[in-house]
Amino acid sequence: MRVMVIVKATTDSEAGKMPTTELLTAMGQYNEELVKAGIMQAGEGLHPSSRGKRVRFSGANRTVIDGPFAETKELIAGFWLWQVKSMEEAVEWVRRCPNPMEGDSEIEIRQIFSAEDFGGEFTPELREQEDRLRAEIEQQTHKPK
Repeated sequence: MRVMVIVKATTDSEAGKMPTTELLTAMGQYNEELVKAGIMQAGEGLHPSSRGKRVRFSGANRTVIDGPFAETKELIAGFWLWQVKSMEEAVEWVRRCPNPMEGDSEIEIRQIFSAEDFGGEFTPELREQEDRLRAEIEQQTHKPK
């Protein structure tokens, strides 16, 4: 199963406070463990919401909203994409994670939908399209720069 592991934002991360060398080192070692275990597929930190935008949809209308966004506890400071055997395995890996912030912090784990989750609505043509797009993304990702 694939999961997104979401590092929730804090007032420090929203203020743009950068992690210490010690935290970066600890996270680097943790990420190395995840990669060696075949768990980690991607992982990135995010800039504060003050540098972000939201697009609100209302029928055919689109409204662009500039950050920052008010509810820090609802914001994301970073994420990983993991391939795990179960939600329990993901929880065990998160328990081993260094605290991603200097103070209190929270990490959320969410399962990613797979094609099977969509049932009959995900037609063979749509599956073929998704497979083609994934292959194209994979090819683009591995192109020399």
